[in-house]
Amino acid sequence: MTDLRNLSFDELAALLTSYGQPAFRVKQLFAWLHDKQIAALDEAHNVSQGLIDQLQADGYTIDPATCLKRQVSKDGTEKYLLGLGDGQLIECVLMKYRGDYSKQRNTLCVSSQVGCAMGCSFCATGTLGFHRQLTVAEILGQVYGTNALLKAEGEPMQVRNLVFMGMGEPFANFDTVLKAIDILCDKRGADMARRRMTISTCGLVPEIKRFADLQTDIGLAISLHASNDETRRRLMPVAKSYPLDQLIEACHYYCDKTGRRISFEYALIAGVNDGNKEVDELVRLVKGLDCHFNIIPVNPVSGKDFFRPDMRASRAFQNKLVAKGLAASIREEKGADIDGACGQLKANHLAAPE
Repeated sequence: MTDLRNLSFDELAALLTSYGQPAFRVKQLFAWLHDKQIAALDEAHNVSQGLIDQLQADGYTIDPATCLKRQVSKDGTEKYLLGLGDGQLIECVLMKYRGDYSKQRNTLCVSSQVGCAMGCSFCATGTLGFHRQLTVAEILGQVYGTNALLKAEGEPMQVRNLVFMGMGEPFANFDTVLKAIDILCDKRGADMARRRMTISTCGLVPEIKRFADLQTDIGLAISLHASNDETRRRLMPVAKSYPLDQLIEACHYYCDKTGRRISFEYALIAGVNDGNKEVDELVRLVKGLDCHFNIIPVNPVSGKDFFRPDMRASRAFQNKLVAKGLAASIREEKGADIDGACGQLKANHLAAPE
């Protein structure tokens, strides 16, 4: 079976042309799939039953994920555990930003793989291993399924901002992630904006350069988490393949090519990467780069001997970076009371007794 949402507009057009369908039918069906975001083919009410029967006979379908668990934080953040068609599990997180009208938005943190092969030592997803890549339809399905939940509860605001910071390494599923974004941004469908999307990578150097060459409006975030190679190798196995000099060279390539700022994610771990030495090393490391540090006090993960600094220590680290001329902020914490760290909900679900 093939989920129709895997097909780009041109691929859908080629399929329907092979069936002898008129051109308007392509726009019609594409809109049902990606604008109205239907969960089953029989919801496409003005598409002929004959075409639907033909699609189904040839193995085309819509296969939405099943929401197995939904957790709602006291701050409004929602975390979903989703079951895929083959029984695999992924997570996505809805972050609701309210307050001033101009700043109101729904941001979805999207997964790109089932599990992750990167093995970062402070990440709950890394303890689960890697199973497979997500398909285009499974990436889109996280957005469309969340929109369906919002609509069912009378929320007028749908998801318009995306961060690819969920389970998996997006650049290890590069073509699929970028194809999903192209479909999401197609004006004939969901009509989302690339400038409201950010992709996070742990530092796959060839893909950073490939992404730079696209010169897209999608933001780039680099999971840095260390100021020197020794600490980074301890925290992130990817550093053995791509040491900091190669990573920073790729970051300069990106900034020079695109003229855009890079966001460095920095998981702050007490006694590991939060000292004065690290501040000085970071200043030297990113000299000449247009960048911003997003400081993230680390989420406690079961079985890991990593501890988050208290807020006073986190603020002190931020202030030292700023005093040295770097842009730095502490990420607003969302969903700390609902298995907030990436992979925790799935890990706890799998560990729970039947």
